[in-house]
Formats: sequence, structure tokens, C-alpha cells
Amino acid sequence: MRILEEFWYGNIEPMEYSSFSNEESKELLRLITKNEEKLQATFSDEQKELFSRYTGCVQEFQTISECLLFQNSFRLGVRMMLEVMGE
Repeated sequence: MRILEEFWYGNIEPMEYSSFSNEESKELLRLITKNEEKLQATFSDEQKELFSRYTGCVQEFQTISECLLFQNSFRLGVRMMLEVMGE
């Protein structure tokens, strides 16, 4: 049960195992940032505000989706462990 204790006390951070550790993801993130900066440079103040609200909603949706994915993945892992332990 050591891993559960480590998880409980916050010593294991699931986001540390993010896909952003590989070079392909880092390059995509760099391109996203670069293109967003170019796009925003062409916006009026009203468009900047609208885009900011849009990106805020997208980020909130992504956070919720990632949380659900984590929960479902964890459940699947537990079900796999139970099946293996039962054999």
C-alpha cells in the first residue's frame, strides 16, 4: 500500500507523467504559442477579449476532460489489477 500512501500525501503528482515530456509535444506547444501570438497581434481590443473568453472555456473543458480521463483510466487499471490478482 506504499504507493497509495505516497499518492495520498501528495508525493505523487499525476501531471508529472504528462505527455509534454517528449520533443514532439514540446514542438507542438511551441507552435501553438507562436501562432496564438501572431493571431492576437491582429486583433482589436474587442476581439482580444472574445478570444480570451474562448480560450478560457477551452481550457476549462480540457481540464474537465483530462480529469474524467484520469478517473476512467484509474478505474480501468484497478479492474485489470483485480482480474490479474483473482487468477
